[in-house]
Amino acid sequence: MSQSTLIADSLNLMAIGMGTVFSFLLLLVLLLRGMSWLADKLVPGVTEPARSAPPVTRDGPTADAELIAVISAAVARYRSRQRH
Repeated sequence: MSQSTLIADSLNLMAIGMGTVFSFLLLLVLLLRGMSWLADKLVPGVTEPARSAPPVTRDGPTADAELIAVISAAVARYRSRQRH
């Protein structure tokens, strides 16, 4: 077999492999979307994302003191692990 024949065969095999993978992934996406649509029809509201609570904001000196304490504890733990 010549080198050009081997290259042509390898390109053909690569195209078949990539086409197979692409087809399988496309089929998987279509099946998942179909299942999602079916679940939404059977039980409405299942696929809606849950609403999260608004973030808690802390202002003032209490928040700063708590933040400093947390950072200090993290630094102390890091330094204690580095010594061993």
